Amino acid sequence: MASSDAPKSVLFVVPGNPDQNTGGYRYVRQIAEGLNDIGITASREGLSGAFPLVDQQASESLNSLLANLADGTLVVLDGLAMGALPDIVAAHAQRLRIVALVHHPLADETGLPASTRDLLFSAERKALAAVAGVITTSPHTAQRMGDFDVPAKRIRVVEPGADTISLADQTEKVPGKTLNILCVAHLSPRKAQHQLVEALSGLQQLPWQCTLAGSTDRDADYGQNIRDLVQDLGLGNRITLAGELDDDGLEQAYRQADIFVLPSLYEGYGMVIDEAQAAGLPIITTDGGALAKTGKRPGIRQYPAGDVEQLKNCLEAWLQDPGELTRVTEEANDQAEHLRHWAQAAREFRDALASLAPSDDATVFDSDWLTLREPADHQARNRALMASVLAWTEQEYETPDPASGRHAPPLLITDLGTGTGSNARYLVPALPVPQHWVLLDQDESLLAQAEERMQRMDVPVETRVCQLTAAQLSGQIPEATRLVTASALIDLMSADWLKALARAAAAHNAGVLIVLTYDGRFELSPAEDDDHWIMETVNAHQHREKGAGAAMGPDATGYLQVQLAAHGYQVSLAPSPWRLTPKQPALQTALLEGWQQAVFEQVPGERERAQRWFDRRLAQARERRLSIRVDHQDLFARPVSRGAG
Repeated sequence: MASSDAPKSVLFVVPGNPDQNTGGYRYVRQIAEGLNDIGITASREGLSGAFPLVDQQASESLNSLLANLADGTLVVLDGLAMGALPDIVAAHAQRLRIVALVHHPLADETGLPASTRDLLFSAERKALAAVAGVITTSPHTAQRMGDFDVPAKRIRVVEPGADTISLADQTEKVPGKTLNILCVAHLSPRKAQHQLVEALSGLQQLPWQCTLAGSTDRDADYGQNIRDLVQDLGLGNRITLAGELDDDGLEQAYRQADIFVLPSLYEGYGMVIDEAQAAGLPIITTDGGALAKTGKRPGIRQYPAGDVEQLKNCLEAWLQDPGELTRVTEEANDQAEHLRHWAQAAREFRDALASLAPSDDATVFDSDWLTLREPADHQARNRALMASVLAWTEQEYETPDPASGRHAPPLLITDLGTGTGSNARYLVPALPVPQHWVLLDQDESLLAQAEERMQRMDVPVETRVCQLTAAQLSGQIPEATRLVTASALIDLMSADWLKALARAAAAHNAGVLIVLTYDGRFELSPAEDDDHWIMETVNAHQHREKGAGAAMGPDATGYLQVQLAAHGYQVSLAPSPWRLTPKQPALQTALLEGWQQAVFEQVPGERERAQRWFDRRLAQARERRLSIRVDHQDLFARPVSRGAG
C-alpha cells in the first residue's frame, strides 16, 4: 500500500543569524514554519564566520555543526553557507542526508573580480556534486544548475509564496500628491540601488519620497557609497535609508508605499516582487536573471537591467500620470488575489525533500504492492470505455499517404505517477497505433523498474523523475503529448491539482485517460455489521493530506469531469470494479492492512472496535472464505477539436 516518505524532521543551516530579514532568510523562515504546520519538525541554525568568501571561523562552524548531527539527519544547506566549503560538505555527505538550497549561484553576484568568480564557481560545483540533491527557488536557477554539472533528476524547484503582507493603503492618486517609492533589498551592487538614486535625481521637480529598506552593512562599502551619493545629489531630505526592517516594519513600509521599485541587475527569483504584489503595489523592475519571467505579469513594468534612463522614464510616467498609476495599481490588486501561498510552497518543499533524500525505511509506493495489484487492475478495466479510447487514438494518428514518403510520428503518451509502469504495460498492446511513452514519477527506483519492464514491449520509452505538483504539472508534460494517462492516482490529489491537470491537458489539447480511481464504495462477503462504518472511516481518511493538499478521495473523478468539461472536453465515465475472489488472499490481505492503517489513523479512539473487525476479515482472507468488491471509475476525455484549448 501507499506509505508517506515525507521527512519527520529537517534542519536548515544558514550563514549568520537565521532571523535576518532579507529575501533568502525570509524564504527559509517561511518554509520552516510551513513544514512545522504540516507536522514536520523544522528548525534553523546559523553559522558564524564570513560567507561566501569564507574564513577559518566559517569552516570550523560548519564542520562542527555537521559533525555533531546524528547519522541520517536531513539537512538543508543554504547555498551561501555551502558553496565555498565543498570539502566539509563532502566529508559529511555519506553520513547525513544533505540537500542544497540555491537561490542563485555564488559566482553570479555582481561586481566580483574574475579570479573570485572562478574560485566560487569551482567550489560550488564541487559542493553540489556531493549533496543528495538541489532545491532551487526558480526555474531560471534550476536551468543554471546545468552549468554546474548537476543532473536534472537531482534538481527540484520550489518557488516562494506571498501571503504575508496585507494590502497597501489605497489612497487616491491625484496630481501634485507626494507619492511614496519603496525599494526592499539589502544594499549591494547587484541590487543596484545607486541606479535608482541616479534616476530619481533627474526627477526632483516631481513630488516623491523614497525609502530604501534593507541592510546597509552586508556590503558596508556599498552602503556608504549610497549614503554619499544621496548627499552629493542633494536628496538627503527625500531618500531615506531605513536599514533592515523587521516583519512589522516591513509590512508598514508596504502599506505606506505607492510604487515599488526593484532595480536589480540579476535575481535568482526576486521574492520581493511577489510580496509587493501581495500588498497590491504597482512595480517597476528589470529583466535581470529570473526577473525576465517572474516580472512579466500585469501590474509590473519592466526595463532592461542597468538602463538608468529607462528606469527614469518608467518612474516619470507614473509620477506624472495619476490615472495610469491608478490603473496599474488596480492590476496589481487583481494579481494579489491569485498569488500562491507559503503553505503550498511548504508542501512542495516537503515533496522535494522526500524525493531527493528519502529515509532508509520508506518509499512513496511499495513496489510489492504495485506488483500484487497489477493483475486485478488490468482485469478491472472497462472494456466499453477502452473501445472509445482505441477509436479515438486511431483518429488522432494520421497515417500519411504512402506515396508522400512521409512517416507520421508515434502518438506521444504521457503517464503521470507511473510507479512501475503497470498502466503503460496494459495500454501498449491494446492501442492500435505506433506509440512513444513518457513516464513521470517522483520515485527514481520505481521508474527504473518501469523502464526495465517496458524494454520488452518494443516502444520508445522515456522516464523522468519529477515532482508532479499543481504549479509544475503543465511544464512537466511534453509539448507534443496527445494523450495524458494515469492509474489509481487522482484520488490522492487535491482540487487545485485536478484543476491544474485539466488546464494542462487543455493547454496541450491532449486526450485524458484516468483509470481505476476509487469511488468510495466497497463490499465484502460475507457481510458484517461494521462494514459500513469501516467504509465511511476509510473514505474520511481518503480526504486527508496525501502530499498535494487535502485529497479529493472518492470525489476526484466527478470533480475532474467538471473541470475538463469546463475546458470543452467530451467526458465519459465507466465503472471498473475490482472483484477479488477467495483465490486472491495475498491481495486481499494487503488491501485490508492498508485499510486498517487508515482506520487506526482516522479514529484512534475506536482502535479496539476496528481491531476486532480486521482480525476477523484477515482470518477470512487467509482461510480463503472472503470476497471483496472495490468500486472504481475510469474516465476518458476527448478535446472537442485539434484547435481546442
